[in-house]
Amino acid sequence: MSLRQRPVPGAAGNGPRRGPGGGGGGGAAEAEAEAEAEAYNIIPIHNVLADHPSLRFPEVRAAMAALRTVGDLRTPPFVPWHDGLDLLDWLGAFFGFQRDNVRNQREHLVLLLANAQMRLQPPPDNIEALDPAVVRRFRKKLLHNYTSWCAFLGRKPNVWVSDSPSPASLLRRPSSSSSADPRRDLLYISLYLLIWGEAANLRFVPECLAYIFHHMAMDLNRILEGYTDDATGRPALPAISGENAFLARVVVPVYKTISAEVAASRNGTAPHTAWRNYDDVNEYFWSRHVFDRLRWPLDLSRGFFAAPPSRNRVGKTGFVEQRSFWNVYRSFDRLWVMLLLFLQAAAIVAWQGHVWPWRNLRTRDDQVPVLTVFITWAALRLLQAMLDAGTQYSLVSRENRWLALRMALKILVAAGWTVAFSVLYARVWDQRRRDRGPRWSRAADQRLLNFLEAAAVFVLPEVLALVLFLVPWLRNFLEKTNWRILYVLTWWFQTRTFVGRGLREGLVDNVKYSLFWAVLLAAKFSFSYFLQIQPMVAPTKAIYNIRRVNYQWHEFFAHANRFAAVVLWIPVVLIYLMDIQIWYAIFSSLTGALVGLFSHLGEIRNVQQLRLRFQFFASAMQFNLMPEEQLFKDRGTLRSKFKDAILRLKLRYGLGRPYKKIELNQVEARRFALIWNEIIASFREEDIISDREVELLELPPDLWNIRVVRWPCLLLSNELLLALGQAKELEASDRRHWRKICKNEYRRCAVIEAYDSVRFLLLRIVGEGTEEHSIVSQIFLAFDDSMRAEKFTAEYKMAVLPSIHAKLITLLELMLKPKKDMTKVINTLQTLYDIAIRDFPLSKKSIEQLKQEGLVPLRPSATGLLFENAVELPGENDATFYRQVRRLHTILTSRDSMNNVPKNIEARRRIAFFSNSLFMNMPRAPQVEKMLAFSVLTPYYNEEVLYDKTQLHSENEDGVSILFYLQKIYEDDWAYFLERMKREGMVSEKELWEERLRDLRLWASYRGQTLSRTVRGMMYYYKALKMLAFLDSASEIDIKDGSRELASIGSFRQEVDSYGLGDADRLPSSRNLSRASSGVSLLFKGHEYGTALMKYTYVVACQIYGNQKAKKDSRAEEILYLMKKNEALRVAYVDEVHTGTDEVAYYSVLVKYDQRLEREVEIYRVRLPGPLKLGEGKPENQNHALIFTRGDAVQTIDMNQDNYFEEALKMRNLLEEYNHYYGARKPTLLGVREHVFTGSVSSLAWFMSAQETSFVTLGQRVLANPLKVRMHYGHPDVFDRIWFLSRGGISKASRVINISEDIFAGFNCTLRGGNVTHHEYIQVGKGRDVGLNQISMFEAKVASGNGEQTLSRDVYRLGHRLDFFRMLSFFYTTVGFYFNTMMVVLTVYAFVWGRLYLALSGLEKTITDSADSTNNKALGVVLNQQFIIQLGLFTALPMIVENSLEHGFLPALWDFLTMQLQLASVFFTFSMGTKTHYYGRTILHGGAKYRATGRGFVVQHKSFAENYRLYARSHFIKAIELGVILTVYASYSAIASDTLVYIVMTISSWFLVVSWIMAPFAFNPSGFDWLKTVYDFDDFMSWIWYRGGIFAKPEQSWEVWWYEEQAHLRTTGLWGRLMEIVLDLRFFFFQYGIVYQLKIASGSHSIAVYLLSWICVFAAVGVFIVMAYARDRYAAKEHIYYRAVQAFIIILIVLVIIVLLKFTDFHIIDIFTSLLAFIPTGWGLISIAQVIRPFIESTVVWDTVVAVARLYDILFGVVVMAPVALLSWLPGFQEMQTRILFNEAFSRGLQISRIITGKKPNAI
Repeated sequence: MSLRQRPVPGAAGNGPRRGPGGGGGGGAAEAEAEAEAEAYNIIPIHNVLADHPSLRFPEVRAAMAALRTVGDLRTPPFVPWHDGLDLLDWLGAFFGFQRDNVRNQREHLVLLLANAQMRLQPPPDNIEALDPAVVRRFRKKLLHNYTSWCAFLGRKPNVWVSDSPSPASLLRRPSSSSSADPRRDLLYISLYLLIWGEAANLRFVPECLAYIFHHMAMDLNRILEGYTDDATGRPALPAISGENAFLARVVVPVYKTISAEVAASRNGTAPHTAWRNYDDVNEYFWSRHVFDRLRWPLDLSRGFFAAPPSRNRVGKTGFVEQRSFWNVYRSFDRLWVMLLLFLQAAAIVAWQGHVWPWRNLRTRDDQVPVLTVFITWAALRLLQAMLDAGTQYSLVSRENRWLALRMALKILVAAGWTVAFSVLYARVWDQRRRDRGPRWSRAADQRLLNFLEAAAVFVLPEVLALVLFLVPWLRNFLEKTNWRILYVLTWWFQTRTFVGRGLREGLVDNVKYSLFWAVLLAAKFSFSYFLQIQPMVAPTKAIYNIRRVNYQWHEFFAHANRFAAVVLWIPVVLIYLMDIQIWYAIFSSLTGALVGLFSHLGEIRNVQQLRLRFQFFASAMQFNLMPEEQLFKDRGTLRSKFKDAILRLKLRYGLGRPYKKIELNQVEARRFALIWNEIIASFREEDIISDREVELLELPPDLWNIRVVRWPCLLLSNELLLALGQAKELEASDRRHWRKICKNEYRRCAVIEAYDSVRFLLLRIVGEGTEEHSIVSQIFLAFDDSMRAEKFTAEYKMAVLPSIHAKLITLLELMLKPKKDMTKVINTLQTLYDIAIRDFPLSKKSIEQLKQEGLVPLRPSATGLLFENAVELPGENDATFYRQVRRLHTILTSRDSMNNVPKNIEARRRIAFFSNSLFMNMPRAPQVEKMLAFSVLTPYYNEEVLYDKTQLHSENEDGVSILFYLQKIYEDDWAYFLERMKREGMVSEKELWEERLRDLRLWASYRGQTLSRTVRGMMYYYKALKMLAFLDSASEIDIKDGSRELASIGSFRQEVDSYGLGDADRLPSSRNLSRASSGVSLLFKGHEYGTALMKYTYVVACQIYGNQKAKKDSRAEEILYLMKKNEALRVAYVDEVHTGTDEVAYYSVLVKYDQRLEREVEIYRVRLPGPLKLGEGKPENQNHALIFTRGDAVQTIDMNQDNYFEEALKMRNLLEEYNHYYGARKPTLLGVREHVFTGSVSSLAWFMSAQETSFVTLGQRVLANPLKVRMHYGHPDVFDRIWFLSRGGISKASRVINISEDIFAGFNCTLRGGNVTHHEYIQVGKGRDVGLNQISMFEAKVASGNGEQTLSRDVYRLGHRLDFFRMLSFFYTTVGFYFNTMMVVLTVYAFVWGRLYLALSGLEKTITDSADSTNNKALGVVLNQQFIIQLGLFTALPMIVENSLEHGFLPALWDFLTMQLQLASVFFTFSMGTKTHYYGRTILHGGAKYRATGRGFVVQHKSFAENYRLYARSHFIKAIELGVILTVYASYSAIASDTLVYIVMTISSWFLVVSWIMAPFAFNPSGFDWLKTVYDFDDFMSWIWYRGGIFAKPEQSWEVWWYEEQAHLRTTGLWGRLMEIVLDLRFFFFQYGIVYQLKIASGSHSIAVYLLSWICVFAAVGVFIVMAYARDRYAAKEHIYYRAVQAFIIILIVLVIIVLLKFTDFHIIDIFTSLLAFIPTGWGLISIAQVIRPFIESTVVWDTVVAVARLYDILFGVVVMAPVALLSWLPGFQEMQTRILFNEAFSRGLQISRIITGKKPNAI
């Protein structure tokens, strides 16, 4: 199957594109002419005779031939038909598919079938014919979801073939073949692919596609079986037929239905209950009644197609998303039941007061109260039933009354259980009280037994669930089986759904994650009992027993001391409910480390460890990256697996001789050298290593007759000098000397290579045929003889070796100089000769003896000087020779260990990871021809493609350009780039802005988060596959000769003097070969291109590329440049074509760059039913381009990602994972490790990078194994493309609810029975946001997305369908993380508000006097836990563990301490506020939206106004609120007088306040610069007072921003408004508590004091209204009146104060105290006014609200600005802040002082 001929790449011609058309064709001659001119994508299927490498595969020809077996099928009517058309043309003609859809799916299917046939083991006997088994297997996989859907609905699939290759599966016509005919299978496959390829947005509703396929397959069967139409008597035709009929009559009606629903959503702002999303439409097809309702062809009069607000319209289907925090309970009720029941039981047990719980349960009187947990349990079931009814009532309709019945019955049964348990429990104690004795009577025992019997019946379902949990396969069988009796039995427990069945894992996995959670819960509950619940018992009892309380205000309720106990318990309960999150962080970190250790992560961390393992690399690479040669019958057997395991152990630990050395005659050594050198060359192309480092790292070719492996110079450094020192100092025999040298493999090789190299060098430069050449030969022969006889130390003086060594170095340095001084060279040779003849031998020899041995000339020359006329140095163009000379010079001179080579940290990291991964467990690689084919898909909208000259050169306000910034961040890379440019002929750096501008732009773009960087990384797959395809088929001779050929071509670098031996600028150039023609690609034979194209394609979904081209946007030109540069790159976009009317036609278009025509050509144009974007933009963009991807797998890559050549080599290993079982299933989604490459930009970027890295490594490692709940968290996971193709695609797209579109692909995968794994032997680069504002917007987007997830049906179903322990894992790693983060903030609020209540009410003083609640262990534990979470320590723990695993414990500890010094805790505390705000607001009110973060470089200063706009509502106002509470508490608390106690109690809260206020400025460049602070305040005030106009933006006007900030309140529901008002009522508490503390109150506790205080509020409002009226009326024209009004009001206020001072107990301090009371009241009124805005907006009140709100924002701005201004004014803070912000960049050589001040003397 290997192809040997080498065609010209792209030789097949691509002509101009034809316009789109229907499914017909012309005559045969016309078809051939069109075929020759037709553009193609990967394979020119239209032209079988084309000279294209892929067409030479027999499998491709077999697939094409199979599709052409139209044979005797009935000819389609009304369409011209000829023999050149195939099965897809036949289907297109009958069913009305678009022509380009047919063309696209033809190539798609040919590639799938050809690749599947290539993988057959053993190969079929006839490789020119398509194997029926291949077609059958593919049909079963593609249509598996369809057949499952049919079984679920009780319908027989309309696929009329047998799954066994028996004669019954043949068509009814006579067959000319004795084997099974795959044609019918091909027709079903083709039909489904054609439906899918044209379905557009309907691809998100897979069961709708199944419904369409079901009926169209029936139409196909009627044609194939020769049915006749009963009405006409003619042969049957499909119900849908005609030109483009499928689009017009099937896709468009459903599309318009979805579009109308989306329009009803009001851009996603309408409640989810008001419109149907993609999931609702899809789940409509889960009902058996759908066949009767919709019929076929589709009956458009049905309610399904009715648009809102039609009454006949079908409503929500399957699930209703309601905005409420109750969703967290409703979806995960089992978790909350467990927590609440344990809390109740623990509190009851601990109430007795003993330390150990069993001592509290000695008597039955103590034991029986624990049974009240059953009452609570029943009540919680009642709550769940009521929530179900309350949220899902809109699902009830005439068609599903059974649902209403079940809801009602569940409520009644739960209420019945609650009442029954309450009555039974009351009867027990009633009888017990009657007994009047210490012992329980028989009657009491009987009543207790009745209670227990009822409890046993109550828990019976749980026991059954436990049994099924222990036997997971039985549970899966019962759930997947579609027996009616099982539906009846399970009807009570859950709604019957198509997804979420059979989700149980295998027994081994069950045991693993159950053990994890059993240990975790044991630790959590033990901790909670002894340190949270038990210590609260004594203070609670003491507070309950308080009889007299001296209240400081008017107390409305008696026994308020009991409420004080509740106030103390609230923080404890909140932390109790969420601290599993802390325990999960601890246990997952430890488990992840353990799994990582067993996976052999972090075994090679640096160059020193690399040196130890490098000698095993060739074998490791051969074992993992090269395909195994094995008999077909042996593959996959236990024997082969055991053999592989033994070989892997030998390899990993260096056991056995075959894995100790690379023998020179082994072909694997040469393969290894080719791969390794190509990796090093890719490093050089990326400018992360220098030319000098290339020579130190590469494996040189087999030259100069060297007898050992020529290790990289990096490994041989200092080895020769150590051997020389040993030889000089150690007096021993030859054997002992050699034995000591051979103890180190690298030293042995260094000695032999140096000896062989010196011999070859001297014989090369001394002219052959001369007497001197003979003398040199004899000298080395004498040395060889002595060594063979083991008499070298006996015949020669070892002490002379250093002298020889020094002279050899001198000789090499002379040879390496640009200008060769031949006199000095000859003199050096003469000196070496003298030493070798006279000084080196132990015994002196006479001239005659020397003449006899041929060591002196027989005839002295006229001058008497040796070598004078015999030396001839090679010319400068002999690059290979001088490269070997430099290598020899390095071996002879290197004195250090070269542990800092390569210098670049990124290069060292990549080498370490790649080398380590070769010793990890990964599947054996197949040949490239036999690997799974795959695609990469990248969605792109309008981001940067390539930085242009203006972007690079333009400076920001600080005088810093992007280029200057990059030069300082990537100082090494910049130096290496300049070195490369000089090697390529650059003379002056000014050329970088002129003829070499493209190189400069690429260099900068490859260091940003640009499309060009992503494309370069993904095209490494294509490059790697070509090289691997060559190595797969190359023989030993090919590789041996090829290595020498590459060596003979010479270096692709100029011979720059890297040794400082001369002026590098004057060096002559060697052959300057481009990288495209200088590596392994020179050895390719031609078939590599075809193989790589068949196995890989890269599609970038540039959604608006058509508009960009039309507008002449530079981005379009840059995308075209990328296509021109990368032949495997395709661009898909949506084209808008305006017809003659106002209508617009939309098309999915695929284009490529034709290398022969040298222009962009259009390949496919598939018409869409309407505008692309109905849901979220990114998944819609992915979906439209998905039809142009190819292969069995698709890797989703985002716009901010990168890839590496060495990692691309392992892709075929990764794809082999699909053939291995992980637990009970094979994978359907392969998770891949990520490396965050933006960590070096700033400290914030480092924090974000470290946090992200710990999640994508350790976090996801644990989620996959042992917890089995890893989802799809974004890119770069690899999807089983065929599996997802028929199940809704690779993401979900419903507006708003699926804003975090990626993770829903994981939810969908798990619910539909898929398996998600995680693999860490391969990695992909990923960029992250680097500035605080960018990070906050990203976290806001993710938190909002999690808020929407909480409401979603996917989370609800996973919460109920997963077993208990997997449900726990799922909750705490998805929405639970955000919910618990919010709980931490609520704990802070509960604590400070509770303390404020105790202080102002007077309860605290009473409690302190009688029952000290401050010195409480539980309270201390709660505060510590809250502080730990707040500081981000539980986020940091996985970071520390993962860093320790991969880099060592001390570096990890140092990184952690450095992070703390750089204010990491401030950042994490601030981040916690962002998550809480947006998560909570999204659940309550909605408002989730995509937030573009920019992904740019952040070095510019952000203004105060910008920071205020972004953080005022989420952080600043909340921080000010907490600060006011803590201040008031400090003023009025009875315990605040003890400063230490106050600090200990409130330090975490104060830290949160400071963090939330100061973080945006601490992490803002020049955040504490005095001049910028002054300018910022002026800008802030201008923004506040600028009223703006109609088109004003929030950045320009405060008023516009203010309205935008409350937009979520306009779209929220009734419950959201009520909840917001209830929360806002807390601000009135300040006034109520503080007015009683005023001196003017004279200690009165009457309610009148509070009521009279409202006079002040009304007076303040009145004064404000009067002033505002006077300003509007008089300020402009009659200014004197305005001043008079001002003076009058001031005088009136002064008089009032004087009167109060005179006649009451009023003190001046009361003025300031009352501000703490009335300012929060005002804010509360404004907040409530915003909620009820629709009712007051049209009144005069609203103008006052707006005006007062403006004053409040000025006040808040001043409060926030005050500490910033103070720190800016103080000296030294600006420098400290700069150091903190850019510390990591400092360590990378960033000259930050220059960046901030804009001084750039070194910039080009």
